[in-house]
Amino acid sequence: MDLSIFFAGTAGSVPTARRGLPATLIRRGADKVLIDCGEGTQRQLIRSVGLPDLTEVFLTHLHTDHWLGLPGMLKSFDLRDRTAPLTIFGPPGTKKLLDTVQQTIFGRLKYRLRVVDLEPDAIVEFDGYEIHALRVRHRGEAYGYALIEEDRPGRFDAVLAAKLGVAPGPDFGRLQRGETVGGVTPEQVVGETRHGRKLVFSGDTSPCDMVRVAADGADVLVHEATFTSEERERALETGHTTARQAAELAVEAGVGLLALTHVSTRYAGGEIRDEARAIFPRTEVPRDFDLIDVPFPEKGPPELHRWDPSRPAPAVETAPAQGPIA
Repeated sequence: MDLSIFFAGTAGSVPTARRGLPATLIRRGADKVLIDCGEGTQRQLIRSVGLPDLTEVFLTHLHTDHWLGLPGMLKSFDLRDRTAPLTIFGPPGTKKLLDTVQQTIFGRLKYRLRVVDLEPDAIVEFDGYEIHALRVRHRGEAYGYALIEEDRPGRFDAVLAAKLGVAPGPDFGRLQRGETVGGVTPEQVVGETRHGRKLVFSGDTSPCDMVRVAADGADVLVHEATFTSEERERALETGHTTARQAAELAVEAGVGLLALTHVSTRYAGGEIRDEARAIFPRTEVPRDFDLIDVPFPEKGPPELHRWDPSRPAPAVETAPAQGPIA
């Protein structure tokens, strides 16, 4: 099952010529989940991988730089004759906000739009994984999110099973389902249960224990790093994190890869990267349109792939324009 993180916007608060406002696309199989939708997100996606037929949107909090791209995107889906329902999740107040925006800006939609206020520690279940809401420390109610896959069965040793006298075919399947076959037990031929992958997204936050605990052993931690340590007091005042603090958290949590986003306009990105790598070498500062592939651990570690506009974009199913678009 493919799993990737695409960075549609990596700036903090204000867009720059090279960085759009926060928006991160998670693709797991056919599911396409967007975390935050800053102003201009649909244009960022159209410029890169195409505007996907999103299945869910999760908002980390209700500051405008994290949701203002929704009205235009929702209307674009309507003009493309979308029929699939779309659910938007967010902290308390999300439904009231979106109801008001719908009434005053984008109006009725031909597809079903559902908006859900999540309680702290809420869990949203999907086929094969869950997304957990993490209450973080920012100005007002704010969430991070953890995507946690279900555990996978251990690897089946077909060669050993055959040597023990089990005939290939249905009996192999019975062993893998936990049955004993001809005196051969599953424990003899099936390895230990393999943990599913875990991705953690901090959203906007000061360093907090909730993210630290949730990120324990995560394959990828996407953490905000709005400032360097020179602006530590500013970070504290505004409810943000420095690159050093994010790296220290990554060390404590034992994550596989740290990706730093929400970069202040005062930085190009290298300053953030260098400060964090001095503490946690497996740190990246993605640029807009970069992608992190997250394979199963036995197939290798997560890797950042830099966007190359001269090469074809990764395939993303888009919502087709089935009728005229005004």
